[in-house]
Amino acid sequence: MDTSQLKAFVTVADCQSFSVAAETLHLTQPAVSKRVASLEHNLDSKLLDRIGRNLQLTEAGKALLPRAKTILGELEDAQREIHNLSGTVQGTLRVATSHHIGLHHLPAILSRYTEQYPNVQLQLEFLDSDTAYEAVHRGDVELAIITLTSGTIQGIDTTPLWTDPLEFVVAKHHPLAEHPHPQLRDLVNYPALLPESGTETTRKVEALMHRHKLSLNQTMPTNYLETIKMMVTIGLGWSALPTTIIDDQLQPLTFKEVKLERTLGCISHSGRSLSNAAEAFLQELRA
Repeated sequence: MDTSQLKAFVTVADCQSFSVAAETLHLTQPAVSKRVASLEHNLDSKLLDRIGRNLQLTEAGKALLPRAKTILGELEDAQREIHNLSGTVQGTLRVATSHHIGLHHLPAILSRYTEQYPNVQLQLEFLDSDTAYEAVHRGDVELAIITLTSGTIQGIDTTPLWTDPLEFVVAKHHPLAEHPHPQLRDLVNYPALLPESGTETTRKVEALMHRHKLSLNQTMPTNYLETIKMMVTIGLGWSALPTTIIDDQLQPLTFKEVKLERTLGCISHSGRSLSNAAEAFLQELRA
């Protein structure tokens, strides 16, 4: 058994596909199949069943998967610590973030970082916040810059970075845009265009409405804020959007004693050492 076999098996199991795993590992599909077959031969156990077009883990595969991930994670952590001893900032740094943060908060930081550390291969992946938490926990990425959830999550270190104010908005031609003194209860009469239920933004809006004993008429949820902005602009409903993307196409609505904001920040795995490249990136974020 070697780590290349374990990595092939883990990637196939996560991707549920030999072809997708091959693309992820930058290998040919036959090469991935050969590594998994070699692992099965070494263990004298079948790890994956092909059922039609689907792949399923056998009982042996289910038993091996979490242990294989632990082995690979420990090995990667050891390699990282050894590389860190040199003090050089180099290697591959995998970072996850949302489209909104990537567009509105990171450009200048990414520019400075890549200029200062040209020997770092920065890999940026766009994920929603919940998926990014999972990616950090699995070790798929070292850092994620996302909307932070309220409270703490076991195994995750959190660094708050920015306060992100939210404003209720409608289209310029929306009936509420011309209302001299709109009330929060007026929103109930119109569709709410918000991210999917369970996201931090929607949780905050739902909590606010609940405190005022109001309900949401939510339609067409999507986690892409630019898409929500477009739908609001053409008059499909109202939303609560970050002030950074509000422009003259939208009409902000101000409600007395209502303040909505979320916290953006960086997360990492508390049980793994950060590479020098990740430490330098985190330092750039804090600055």
